[in-house]
Amino acid sequence: MKKKQKRLSSQVVALIGAIFIVAGIFLSLSSYIEEKRLIAFDYMNEQFYNDEQVVYDVTTDSVESDDTSNDNTTTTNVPSSNQLEHYIGYLEIPKLGFRRGFYDINSSLNTVEGNIEVIKGSSMPNVEKGNLIIAGHSGTGWKAFFNELYRLEVGDEARVLYQGVTYTYRIVNIYKDANTGKLAINRDYNKTTLTLITCTNNDSSTQTIYIAELVQQG
Repeated sequence: MKKKQKRLSSQVVALIGAIFIVAGIFLSLSSYIEEKRLIAFDYMNEQFYNDEQVVYDVTTDSVESDDTSNDNTTTTNVPSSNQLEHYIGYLEIPKLGFRRGFYDINSSLNTVEGNIEVIKGSSMPNVEKGNLIIAGHSGTGWKAFFNELYRLEVGDEARVLYQGVTYTYRIVNIYKDANTGKLAINRDYNKTTLTLITCTNNDSSTQTIYIAELVQQG
């Protein structure tokens, strides 16, 4: 009787192990497919962006957002072939070799669950003394676009390409705030600025805010 129970127990353990292995393979394959789809859509968006620039302008300058940095969210929003929209601009960070397009603020694709997100209340770079606010995930996985932002320091540069013009910013302040879904943006309101937001590296209870000021455009 004991031998039979032991044999049954071994079979159950083997079955559970097999289930975990299959689940791991499925998750890895799913992440790989989503990443490849994103690369394909990025390429198509690049072509659209080069062919046609979308005019978009927001002039407000306040932010009160939902939790844009929650790494525990599982919903994805990667564009499907029948809803492709093209980027209205690009964010580049030379130090990190980073380049990522962003969507119109009203687009359903403007979300950290499938891209970097332009936060409500943002102004586009061509608005004098405005503030373009962009949030992105950090951590692990294909959607952790801002995972390397922790390497940035005061004095590093970021660029925004918008309507055929390159706007160059220099980081002037880096600080942390509680990850509550709302935050205070400490910037000089007499300057045109870019604000980047992501979860703090190795600390999901806080988010890190990078304030950069416009130094050149053309």
